[in-house]
Amino acid sequence: MVDLTTQVGSLKLKNPVMPASGTFSRDLAKVFDLEQLGAHVLKTITPQARRGNPVPRVSETASGMLNSIGIPSKGADEFVARVIPLFARYETPLVVSISADTGDEFAELCHKVSVPGVAAIEVNISCPNLEADGKAFAMQPEATFMVMEKLRQASPLPLWAKLTPNTGEIAQVAQAAEAGGADALVVANTILGMAIDVETFRPTLGNIMGGLSGPAVKPIFLRMVYQCCKAVNLPIIGCGGISTAEDAVEYMLAGACAVQVGTATFIHPEAMPTIIDGLAAFCDRRGIARVADLIGQVRDSGLSDEAVLLGYST
Repeated sequence: MVDLTTQVGSLKLKNPVMPASGTFSRDLAKVFDLEQLGAHVLKTITPQARRGNPVPRVSETASGMLNSIGIPSKGADEFVARVIPLFARYETPLVVSISADTGDEFAELCHKVSVPGVAAIEVNISCPNLEADGKAFAMQPEATFMVMEKLRQASPLPLWAKLTPNTGEIAQVAQAAEAGGADALVVANTILGMAIDVETFRPTLGNIMGGLSGPAVKPIFLRMVYQCCKAVNLPIIGCGGISTAEDAVEYMLAGACAVQVGTATFIHPEAMPTIIDGLAAFCDRRGIARVADLIGQVRDSGLSDEAVLLGYST
């Protein structure tokens, strides 16, 4: 029997597979037992209620999906009162995802959701920072450190910093998140993209641009996981384009201790339990007793750590 357990900091998971924020709801219980998952990661919430972006909000691409949902939310009070109790009934650890416009709002929200039943908080620092002309917190090391330091003071719970791929400084941002008090990193959120309908000459999204997810992003995000693992001493959760057990294995070999599955669930609602079973089968076939033994085992050579962090390919 393969041991599928993995450790994300102080949090022990029964297996390394969990949903990406915004792609999971209790409706999936009609398809499979939600207790099969390593963790439950809920849709991102904001301090106040918000409607989200104009429609259309989703657009298919040749190898993935563009979305510009805009984080519609009923606000923190409604979430704490009604949603957390529903998921706190499960034995599977509950991870709450939060977003805010400023560092102080982030800290206040973090404190508000630090309640019994919540195992960890995923902080979506990929969202716009109104104190930095709308640039995402995680685009710059300085803003990343600032917000993580405020969040660390606001909650005793494990903090998972969800990074943006829309930066040329992913390793430096990861280091800033670690210095600011993050307990783990989620690498990464969607990458900014755009599509145009050639019949109407209009963008396919109501907000013009949106986040690209799905198979197209996997090589990029896998590289970022690898770079971040070289840069920090934090557990890393890989996210981006994972639809098979082999995809999950790649992320773990690159250094991730767990993975998040998003777009694949929209296509195949049983994607996550299928990946869990596939991981067990892969390890059994290769004679690997513990899935955690895959972490960081890529057979890399020829580049110094400095070259990896700077992104040199030759």
